[in-house]
Amino acid sequence: MIPALMPNYNRADLAFERGEGAWLYTVDGRRFLDFGSGIATSSVGHNNPHLVDAITQQAQRVMHVSNLYRVPQAERLAARLVANSFADTAFFCNSGAEANEGMIKMIRRAQAKSGHPERTRIICFNGAFHGRTLATLSATGNPKYLDGFGPRVEGFDHVPLNNMNAVRDVITAETAGIMVEPVQGESGINAATPRFMQELRAACDEYGLFLGVDEVQSGMGRSGRLFAYEWSDITPDILSTAKGIAGGFPMGAVLTTETIARHMTPGSHGTTFGGSPLACAAANAVLDILLAPGFLADVRDRAAQLDAGFDRLVATHPDIFTGRRGLGLLIGLKCKADVATVQNAALAEGMLSVTAGDNVLRMLPPLTVTEADCTDALSMLDRAAQRVRAHLAATAKPENVA
Repeated sequence: MIPALMPNYNRADLAFERGEGAWLYTVDGRRFLDFGSGIATSSVGHNNPHLVDAITQQAQRVMHVSNLYRVPQAERLAARLVANSFADTAFFCNSGAEANEGMIKMIRRAQAKSGHPERTRIICFNGAFHGRTLATLSATGNPKYLDGFGPRVEGFDHVPLNNMNAVRDVITAETAGIMVEPVQGESGINAATPRFMQELRAACDEYGLFLGVDEVQSGMGRSGRLFAYEWSDITPDILSTAKGIAGGFPMGAVLTTETIARHMTPGSHGTTFGGSPLACAAANAVLDILLAPGFLADVRDRAAQLDAGFDRLVATHPDIFTGRRGLGLLIGLKCKADVATVQNAALAEGMLSVTAGDNVLRMLPPLTVTEADCTDALSMLDRAAQRVRAHLAATAKPENVA
């Protein structure tokens, strides 16, 4: 008999009742170092006092009114995001998939209303992940995720990441824009090079296309800057973000320029829950933390500590790990051993992590992670590697004896 809770997730047998900072505690009293952060979502750690206070105070006033009325909390949040990014305006929604749906719609509508209704196609990249709706699954292009859901939504062309010749080869008179993740999380922590991002910007300028940057996972401080596109010294036309934007409260956003947004007239797009007083109070609290003097510099310091430590792990355990990938606190360890075995060994040592494609162990600690937490994580992974080695030795088939 099917359980009451739909079994579409392969859940670990862990139930957490509370958290503090980078640590989670199970209902049976065990403690785990959280280097998954709810897949890059618990950005300011668990039970962050400033975030909890902001949510509590707002919940006691009003949680939801709909976008039929002004929402001062959303107005303040939009102004702060605009002031700290390339954007002129912001649209708030509920998730990364919804943000990417909005980005796709806005790119197409801006082209149509600018006299190019034929421009509907968007160039995406192999290994991308843009969400679970039918359109964003089609933008993702992974056959596994599309299996059983009928025909793909038309209008997406896929090419290899970091291959500008392939991009130029698929640009046609029907191309509306390009959608790229600065760092692909799902497929194995694969980063677009700064030069490639700059070449994408140049191609969009040359052909009259819009450059869309998917920062659902890499945005909101995860890279060590507020947005990862900043590392490439470019200006996008439109950007999606979500996950860590509200520290665990469901929220997404689309940031864009007036050139695109002036076509989003009343009735052209909307959302019931997006930009609620409660969600925006949470996001404003997160932004208080991220924009505090020195905070993002601290994120970069912790990233440097982990990068150096992971490089040592690769050198010490070349039979388990083969390399490090990533940007800021969006980190991948490419495994030689089976990544699920490595993840389970880390779990046995008390550390939570996330797997990714290409046999990569993905680590996404809270941005508030401490130096001591990072030292603990490196020790846990060192012991996990020893566990994996012992397991492989114990299960190895004996060589034939002549």
